[in-house]
Amino acid sequence: MPELVAEPEEQKQEERQLGSMSLLQHLEELRSRIIHSLVAVVLATIACWYWVREIADFIAKPVAQVLAKNKIDPHLVYQNPTDPFNFYLKIGIMVGLFIASPYVLYQLWMFISPGLYRNEKKYILPFLVLSVGLFLSGGVFGYKIVFPVALDFLITNYGSQFRAMITIGEYTSLFLSIILGLAIIFELPIVIGFLAMMGVVNAKFLFAHIRGAILVFFVVAAVLTPTTDILNMTIYAAPMILLYLLSIGLAWLVHPQQRRRRAEKKKAQT
Repeated sequence: MPELVAEPEEQKQEERQLGSMSLLQHLEELRSRIIHSLVAVVLATIACWYWVREIADFIAKPVAQVLAKNKIDPHLVYQNPTDPFNFYLKIGIMVGLFIASPYVLYQLWMFISPGLYRNEKKYILPFLVLSVGLFLSGGVFGYKIVFPVALDFLITNYGSQFRAMITIGEYTSLFLSIILGLAIIFELPIVIGFLAMMGVVNAKFLFAHIRGAILVFFVVAAVLTPTTDILNMTIYAAPMILLYLLSIGLAWLVHPQQRRRRAEKKKAQT
């Protein structure tokens, strides 16, 4: 059975290879990856532009349902002739980002991979699949649960005595901040898992600081959520807490110490 831990001579050779790239080469590599990612997002945006009106109806559906529930005209309004086009452009780019997210995240991992040892590169594919799944899950969670609950709370509880005139610009900003914010937050296990794989943190450290992490999550929820009530903050913070617990298990699985122990155990069995 091949060992998961590199031999000293192989490790020295890999260290020399890792250190062979200059700063300019790293920057050139980063520039190339960013350009490839931007091109992918632009192409995905162009591809979905044909259905941009249907996409706009889908994105406006949560607020339209809440407004109709409160017997208010469900149509969004605009004050500038350019607002509708900007609305379509923003949502087109956002949808393009989600469509192109597998390729964008692939470019990110390809930029990181030269800094990994050979025995660590096998984790790229699982991390890539998990990062794409979490990114999309964060967007779906925001659209299906967080955003409708927040809109219903704000409009039904506090806006019923006023006349609603929600502009498409303000609605788009709120929508993007919640959906993209949650999509990025759902990448927490990937970030922690990568740090654990590098030996920066371990499961014991993460578990020992779980109380502080929960406090930080509620502070983040208070900043990002459009409401101030504890229920909505809990809805926002709950998935972050679950993701943190998932991160603890992932950190234990990929930490170098645990990988070394598994390698020694397999070697002993053979």
